[in-house]
Amino acid sequence: MPRLENLWDDAKAEGMSEPERLLYRSNLLGSDKRVTNYGGGNTSAKVSEIDPLTGETVEVLWVKGSGGDIGSMKLDGFSTLYMDRLHALKSRYRGVAHEDEMVGLLPHCTFGLNPRAASIDTPLHAYVPRAHVDHVHSDAIIAIAASDKSKALTEEIFGSEIGWLPWKRPGFELGLWLEDFARSNPQAKGCVLESHGLFTWGDDAKSCYETTLEIINHATEWLEARMTGPAFGGETRAPLPPDERRHIAARLMPAIRGLISKDRHMVGHFDDQPAVLEFTCSARLEELAALGTSCPDHFLRTKIRPLVLEADADPKAAIEAYREGYAAYYDRCKREGSPAMRDPNAVVYLIPGVGMITFAQDKATARISGEFYVNAINVMRGASAIGNYRGLPEQEAFDIEYWLLEEAKLQRMPKPKSLAGRIAMITGGAGGIGMATAERYLSEGACVMLADIDGLDAAVQGLSARFGADVVRGTRMDVTSEDAVAAAYEQMAVEFGGVDIVVSNAGIASSAAVEDTTLDLWNRNIAILSTGYFLVSREAFRLLKRQGIGGSIVFVASKNGLAASPGASAYCTAKASEIHLARCLALEGAADGIRVNVVNPDAVLRGSRIWQGEWLDQRASTYKTDKDGLEEMYRQRSLLKRSVLPEDIAEANYFFAADVSAKSTGNILNVDAGNVQSFTR
Repeated sequence: MPRLENLWDDAKAEGMSEPERLLYRSNLLGSDKRVTNYGGGNTSAKVSEIDPLTGETVEVLWVKGSGGDIGSMKLDGFSTLYMDRLHALKSRYRGVAHEDEMVGLLPHCTFGLNPRAASIDTPLHAYVPRAHVDHVHSDAIIAIAASDKSKALTEEIFGSEIGWLPWKRPGFELGLWLEDFARSNPQAKGCVLESHGLFTWGDDAKSCYETTLEIINHATEWLEARMTGPAFGGETRAPLPPDERRHIAARLMPAIRGLISKDRHMVGHFDDQPAVLEFTCSARLEELAALGTSCPDHFLRTKIRPLVLEADADPKAAIEAYREGYAAYYDRCKREGSPAMRDPNAVVYLIPGVGMITFAQDKATARISGEFYVNAINVMRGASAIGNYRGLPEQEAFDIEYWLLEEAKLQRMPKPKSLAGRIAMITGGAGGIGMATAERYLSEGACVMLADIDGLDAAVQGLSARFGADVVRGTRMDVTSEDAVAAAYEQMAVEFGGVDIVVSNAGIASSAAVEDTTLDLWNRNIAILSTGYFLVSREAFRLLKRQGIGGSIVFVASKNGLAASPGASAYCTAKASEIHLARCLALEGAADGIRVNVVNPDAVLRGSRIWQGEWLDQRASTYKTDKDGLEEMYRQRSLLKRSVLPEDIAEANYFFAADVSAKSTGNILNVDAGNVQSFTR
């Protein structure tokens, strides 16, 4: 593995304040996942500041606050605390049994009315008697820390340069241990914490950064020199070909998702990178997976242990067995006052020969959980090569998972958005209505797969820039092709785990007198607007039934499906077909909780691609006006005298996707500013 590169730029750091240099150092460290995983680790600096109350110079600890990520944080991600008050806390400490109460005192040490909550690791930074401290979770270091020979190996590798402390849950007591070690060993540059990670320190930001890189590089090189044989006992099966791996994942993920989403919808992530395949194809997979992870950060993201599931096994039986095992673990380890048992389902699913599937309440968390388990795999590989890997003891793991402080953090999290955990497919997704609907769904926490044949890349890039790359995907899909439709749903199953919402919105428009309507024109309207909606819905029904958690299908039809329009017989007939198909599907889907409803727009000119070609000229000609006058004509024709915009249709599409319409199916919602001819009867 290449050495970590020293990216420090003296010229860039020269003009920075001390807090700015701390941020610069933090972002450099967090930019490389070999140093620490997303959200893992923390950094600090002790800085001289002017007390806003007294005007005197005081020492202030700047330390990454609770829940941040050193790779992407800004200055407002740091907590700031008076050092003299942090030292005063020592007089209030009543021992390990009362350690948690110290966290409640940290806000009383806040400097500058900073609202950023201090993390549980604050004492570990505060009491090290050096100006700058880094705490990271390098895989190489944790491999050493998680070995049964951890203490001896640390001394062999680093000598007196780096110390070692036995496992202790992060908190006030560990902070005092670290302070005592640093004062007793002034020559040391840092300390390995058993089953946890690395602390390093220095007198300035640059030297602290360089020490962190030096220690990680040394550990990595030492490990690599000893990892000469086959990892994990060698391979017992060969990885399946890539296409077959994705096909199996597409089959398994909706089945798993349905079984674990009864109380809250989950989103999935699939990973078949070489490190995952090496582990899932190895002789020691079952043995090592059962040990769970070691580092607390890994554990909190991936749960007590993963579920190993054969590709051809019944996921229902395996998941039920895992739940029973988790409940037994909870009963064995719970203490008086422990929070109620949380979701008993696995987060990580290891499929031999196929890869790893992770599920969480949102796509980013599912992806990050997978990244953490890859870190755990790397740790197990290294620790097994130099001794025996050790996971966290079960009771320690439980005490972290059900820590009252962790529970309090969970309770402070904002209420989920209305479409959190939902996965939506939008056909015609790159057009005006499709994009407006995608924006509405994404703003409410959904993941969205845009399906289209034109403009897809720009649409996906635009939405990803606004809402994040995790939650938006695109697939090129011709709705008239059975194979293309099936492939799009398979892609969505692999990317997100399944589907909950399908907005059938692909469209064309044509205008011609009946005697001028060619068979090709007729067939094209029927193929896209009727057959296409059938194919998209049929595949949706298949996937939704495999999941077994219901869903919502929304047809974007047209006022013309209810009200005849001159010179558009092919279009109007195809749109009427859509509406009646939706009624039929509402009947078929009800028993499985699949709702099917229709939104009927009219005259949505702005942003709509069907109005950019001949259709605009044709309709203007039909109504004896020009392009500029057509929108005004439509507005004046409506009862409310208002224009209909893509955002208006998106709002109706949101209504039928969200739980507010949970008792509605087989309905038609006209969004046409009022047209008496389209009143439903």
